[in-house]
Amino acid sequence: MLTAYDDIGSGNPIVLIHGHPFDRTMWRPQVERFSQTHRLIVPDLRGYGESTVIPGKTTLDMFAADVADLLDVLGVEKFVLGGLSMGGQIVMDFHRQFPERVAGLLLADTFPGAETPEGVKARNDMADRLEQEGMAPYAEEVQWKMVARGNDSEHVMRMMKNAPPEGAAAALRGRAERPDYTELLRTISVPTLVVVGELDEYTPVDVAQHMHTLIPGSELVVIPNAAHMPNLERPAEFNEAFERLLNTVWV
Repeated sequence: MLTAYDDIGSGNPIVLIHGHPFDRTMWRPQVERFSQTHRLIVPDLRGYGESTVIPGKTTLDMFAADVADLLDVLGVEKFVLGGLSMGGQIVMDFHRQFPERVAGLLLADTFPGAETPEGVKARNDMADRLEQEGMAPYAEEVQWKMVARGNDSEHVMRMMKNAPPEGAAAALRGRAERPDYTELLRTISVPTLVVVGELDEYTPVDVAQHMHTLIPGSELVVIPNAAHMPNLERPAEFNEAFERLLNTVWV
């Protein structure tokens, strides 16, 4: 399997995991800012971007293992790990499997709970639909839930429409089977930033607040005038919060 990735800058390593149905370019504002002082490693998950598309079903633990394998190849043992939405769930699973490798955590616009029976059906139905219709109709439907109205959605729309339908469908089927990470959050002992867009409908502010209460010593930041993609919608505010986390990890 080919995993496409960027490895930019030098210094203490940061690994950033994109959400669905995006690719590694969603982290461009963070790469541009933090690669000046850190080593940024940003992969395309299997089935997305320029990485190998494997149809069927890709579970979160498989994604997390892929990330671990890539970092083994790169010789990176310990790092700050961040993810948004599905990427945040992959980060939680990575911490479940490899807690000793994590120096700090960024959990953005994500949800720790298991899927509901209704959600299982919805994700599997959507997976079938993406394979039949392609990505464009879905992208048009969710545009203003991903990005708040009035914010620039061009990059987000381009990523969604360019995502391989088979890869996105495989991830949806895998997420339908995700475990509950809620109790895992109580075990986190590294510096952690929980961040969420003020207008996020997928993972609302109250979900982020609950995660914050479960993770000892975590910081919660709500990004105003942003929906599900605050790192792209409001990069200055997002980066300011992320920098505080990094300064906590590496003082």
